[in-house]
Amino acid sequence: MRTIWIIAKRELATFFDSLIAYIILCLFLGFSGFFTWLYGNDIFLVGQANLRVFFNMASWTLFFFIPAITMKMLAEEQKTGTLELLLTKSVTDRQLIVGKFLGSLLLICIALAATLPYIITISNIGNLDNGGTICGYLGLFLMSITYTAIGIFASSITTNQIVAFMLALLIGLFFHIIFGVLADNFTGITGQLLNSLSLQSHFESISRGVIDSKDVIYFLSVTVLGLFLAETSLSKRHMSK
Repeated sequence: MRTIWIIAKRELATFFDSLIAYIILCLFLGFSGFFTWLYGNDIFLVGQANLRVFFNMASWTLFFFIPAITMKMLAEEQKTGTLELLLTKSVTDRQLIVGKFLGSLLLICIALAATLPYIITISNIGNLDNGGTICGYLGLFLMSITYTAIGIFASSITTNQIVAFMLALLIGLFFHIIFGVLADNFTGITGQLLNSLSLQSHFESISRGVIDSKDVIYFLSVTVLGLFLAETSLSKRHMSK
């Protein structure tokens, strides 16, 4: 566990040393904040204190920003040869994967924590739905760990950061949009199966204030699968050399 934490802190420090963290934070807050107030005019008109518009906008912002955060995690390490150096220092593939996963997730959590002024501002309009707010942030967190795992996997199978970014977006596109769209066009078991694979439907369920174990299990399962595939991909690369 200590090794994993060291790797996570190293990755987080790297983000801030290279200004990537500041750029990501500014863009995330800028985009989510701008569209929240642009499309959230009804908050002021009806005095309804909620963050539903923000949660919806943030889910789309994270959809694009998380692949940008994770694209270099393993791709750049493999390209420069530093990955082999790391793995010769008594660091296992799993420790490396989990450490980089946590490092990316820490930056995302900082970005989410930086939206605290939104809560303060909207709570001054009326009685904020605390339960709905907590569930909304929980949904964003679960969505974030899922996309981070997908991004880590995409970064593990290529040495090109742009390819890793596009691949993470493509995989995320299926979970975020395509499965949901297909589910609307099918009925019966097929429709239910596709809907159960739709990340957006699970996120919307939680963000509405309903915490269902099946939604939590879904996010955790996809996250574990993504990290497992990343570890498997990394192991195969070692065996081929």
